[in-house]
Amino acid sequence: MFTRASLAIILFATVRLWSQVDTNPTEATTSPADDARMLTPPPVSGAAYPTEVASETRSNYVRGGLTFNSAYTDNLLGGTEGKPISDISYSIWPTIALDETTSRLHTVLTYSPGFTFYQHTSSFNQADQNVGVEFRYRFSPHVTLSVRDSLHKTSNVFNQPDLLSATPVSGSAQTPTVAVVAPVADQLNNTGNAELTYQFTRNGMVGAGGTFSNLHYPNPAEVPGLYDSSSAGGSVFYTHRLSKKHYIGTSYQYQRILSYPIASQSETQTQYVSVFYTVYLRPTLSLSLSGGPQHYDVYQPSLPSSQAWSPAGTASLGWQERHTSFAASYSRLVTGGGGLLGAYHSNSASGSLRQQVTRNWNVGLTASYSIYKNLEPFFFLSNPGGHTVLGSASVQRKLREHLNAEVGYTRLHQSYDNIAAVSTFPNVNREWISISYQFARPLGR
Repeated sequence: MFTRASLAIILFATVRLWSQVDTNPTEATTSPADDARMLTPPPVSGAAYPTEVASETRSNYVRGGLTFNSAYTDNLLGGTEGKPISDISYSIWPTIALDETTSRLHTVLTYSPGFTFYQHTSSFNQADQNVGVEFRYRFSPHVTLSVRDSLHKTSNVFNQPDLLSATPVSGSAQTPTVAVVAPVADQLNNTGNAELTYQFTRNGMVGAGGTFSNLHYPNPAEVPGLYDSSSAGGSVFYTHRLSKKHYIGTSYQYQRILSYPIASQSETQTQYVSVFYTVYLRPTLSLSLSGGPQHYDVYQPSLPSSQAWSPAGTASLGWQERHTSFAASYSRLVTGGGGLLGAYHSNSASGSLRQQVTRNWNVGLTASYSIYKNLEPFFFLSNPGGHTVLGSASVQRKLREHLNAEVGYTRLHQSYDNIAAVSTFPNVNREWISISYQFARPLGR
C-alpha cells in the first residue's frame, strides 16, 4: 500500500518535469461554456465533489498550517469493553499542501501527520498519517490522464483536520466505501484511481480507467466481527455532448472485491452496465443520473457459489458558488468489503454543505446514511447486515487573517447485531473545539 503511494509520487514528479517544457497558454481546466473541450461527467470521472466554497479555491499556491484540537467522546471503544468508555483527547495536526497549475498539468499534493493523546486511556495514544496525491495531465488538446491516490493511517476516523473533506461525496460508484465505522482502532485505508480520456470528435469522448482500495486492521482484536478487504476494478465509457449543458453516455464497470476472514477468503465479482445523463444547469451546478443492470458472482469458502442480476443506479448533485458548496449523492449497488464479509445490497446517501455566512463566519454540515443487506442465505441469519447513520455540524470563526477557531459535534449510530465491535454500544457522540493557524503563499513569487 505504501508502495503504491510512493509510485504515484514518483510518477507525479516525472510528469511534472515533462510538463515544464510546454509553453502552450491553453487553460488546464475547462467549463461547460467551453465550445471545444468536453468535461468528464461525474458518474464516470471518479472524482469527489469539492467541499470548499469558490472563494476559497485557488491554484498555484503552497498552503500550510497547524491545528490544535480537543474532543470529548462518550463511547471511545465501542463494543470491545463491558461498558462505554468516555475520554478527552488532545490532537495536533501540521499540514502542508501544494496546488499548482501549468498549461498542461494540475497537481494537488497534501500531507498531514497527526498526533493524539488521551487524558485517561493513554494506551490509545496515536500517530496518524494522511497523504493525498492528485494530478491531471493533458497530453494533447484531446487526451487527458487523471490520477488520484489517498492513504490514511489512523486509530480514530474522526481525528481529521477537516471532517468535511474526510467524508467526500462522489457522483460515481467505482470504489467500495468503509461500511462499518470502527471506534478507536488501528486501520490503514488506501484508495486510488486512474483514468485516461480521449475526445475524438467535437462532442464525443471515450475513456478507460482502473481503481483499487485496501482496508487493513493491524490488530483484529480491536474490531471483532470486521475483516480486512481489498478491491480492484476497471471501467470504460462513452459520452456524447448533446449541447453545452447536456451530456449522455454509457459505461461498463468490473470489480473484484476480496474479504479476508481468518485463514480464508471471500470473493465478490460485479459487472455493471449503465446509461448516464448529466446536465450542467449552471457552470457550477450539475445534476447526474445513472442506472442499469448489475451482475454479481459470490464465492464463499466451503459453500456453493451464487450469481444473479440486480438493478443498480446512482444520482448526484454538485453546486459550488462563491460562498456556498453543496454536494449530495445516492447509490444502490451490490458490493462487498469495507469491513464486511460476503456480498451485500447497499443503499447509501450522503451530503455535505459548507456556507460562508459572513466574512468571518463559516458553517459546515455533513451527513450519510447506509443500509447493507446480506445477499447470501448461508450468512443471512448469522450476519444479515445493518445500517449506519453519521452526521457532523461545525461552526468556524475567523479570529485574525491566519487564525481560526472551530467548534463541532458528531453523532454516529450503527445497528449491526452480529458485529461485536459496534453491536453492544451502537452510539457515539463527540464534541470538539480547535484552533488553527493557516497560511498560503503563491508559487513563483
